[in-house]
Amino acid sequence: MMNALNILPSYTEYFHLTTATLSLNTAATWMGGGIVSLFYGMIVDRVGRKKALIGAAAFTVCAAILQAAAQNIGMFVAARILLGMGMGASTVSGPTYLAETLPPRFRALGLGVFFTFFYVGGLLSAGVTYKTAQYHSTWAWRLPSALQGVFSLMSMLIFPFVPESPRWLIYRDRHEDALESLALTQADGRKDDPIVLAQYAEITDTIRFEKEAGKTVSLLTMIKTPSSRKRMMLALSVAVCAILSGNNFVSYYLSLMLNNAGIKDTTTQLEIVSPGYNNQQNILNMALTSLQIHQNIILNAWCLVIALLGTFLSDHIGRKPQALISTALLTIFLFCVGALTKVYGTSENKSGVYGTVAAIFLFQGSFSFAWTPLTVLYPPEVFNYPIRANGMGVYGVLTKGCGLLTTFAFPYALKTIGWKMYMINGAWDALELAFVAYFWVETKGKTLEEIDELFDGRKHSNVPDLSAIREGKADMREVLVGLERTQINPKSPGIETSNAKE
Repeated sequence: MMNALNILPSYTEYFHLTTATLSLNTAATWMGGGIVSLFYGMIVDRVGRKKALIGAAAFTVCAAILQAAAQNIGMFVAARILLGMGMGASTVSGPTYLAETLPPRFRALGLGVFFTFFYVGGLLSAGVTYKTAQYHSTWAWRLPSALQGVFSLMSMLIFPFVPESPRWLIYRDRHEDALESLALTQADGRKDDPIVLAQYAEITDTIRFEKEAGKTVSLLTMIKTPSSRKRMMLALSVAVCAILSGNNFVSYYLSLMLNNAGIKDTTTQLEIVSPGYNNQQNILNMALTSLQIHQNIILNAWCLVIALLGTFLSDHIGRKPQALISTALLTIFLFCVGALTKVYGTSENKSGVYGTVAAIFLFQGSFSFAWTPLTVLYPPEVFNYPIRANGMGVYGVLTKGCGLLTTFAFPYALKTIGWKMYMINGAWDALELAFVAYFWVETKGKTLEEIDELFDGRKHSNVPDLSAIREGKADMREVLVGLERTQINPKSPGIETSNAKE
């Protein structure tokens, strides 16, 4: 939404924004997100995933009301900080809940769509702002601000009716509730389904092993073992790649980039002209503002389509290859943006300027293909249960810290060194590419418990892999043995296979 608001003269003039206050308004959400991420993982572990999600939504609703009612820059920044707290809380609790609750075959789709809908929000806010830009009052920015809370309010009404994470329930020794949750999410409520019983046994075995090994849900557990440290390294690398690849420039400062590329607007002129500027200049400003908002709408729509494509392909091509393809392409296109901006940024050559805009769109599309879905897909996959919620909290702190850095630094860097900023960032992206190629592990097609084998050298349950059970290649007697160690009666008709009867 800030991308759209930054284009509106009614917003920039009302708060008398300078480069510093423009950065502060945008960066405030990162501040709030970083603050709440420090402790929200502990809340998620204590009260449960569902209640934590409701709390995150409540932050956002309150923030939307406060931002819409803002009377001065301090009130607006306070609202943005509160909104950031809602976003940060959602980033910690949402992926944790979805990763632990969704069936493995839908995990990539669910988590990918979770963050891909960032662009749906961007598209809606850009569309709303496109219409409200015609208002000759502060409602041009107050109405989009208020509408930020609508979906969070809807979520608060829905959350009480969704099942709790089965892994959190098992950790809390609520075994019957956990089995019911698995049945609801994976077998239309059938508790005797072989897949449900197998996953229940696998999760129970793994959590029992982790408890016996002294792996508590404490912050220290995140760095206690080499396995945990590697998990943290891989998860946090996503935060760095997702925020420092250059996409934040486009997400929050499209108007500055277009200006730097040679597409000028008159907002800065109006800041030094008296309120009685002539009608012709007013019409010109409105037309150019409308053009930039229109480009913002197109960019969000483009990124949404590409991110959805990446989400649907994630389980086919794998997380690591997808990240490599995306990073290689965005590196190339960011270098192109820098080169074209250098050559045509001050030129009247329309073809060169449009070529720069095309490179910006191709860069953002390349980023969206992998890093939008992987932002909240890969981290909760590589974390195991004891460190998942707190790990997502640390991940959130780093994400917001990197976002804060880029949000404050980019306007000054672009103003000072111009096109060279893109070249520096492109070189950094090449380093990201090398890191992913060397260190990342592939997690596609595995349950969260099966992923343990990639880090610990073995799975902590004798239950066969879910894919083998689904394909009929597994001996169901192993599942029965696992169930005998739990509080659930294994004599269920749903697993009366030929193997189980022998």
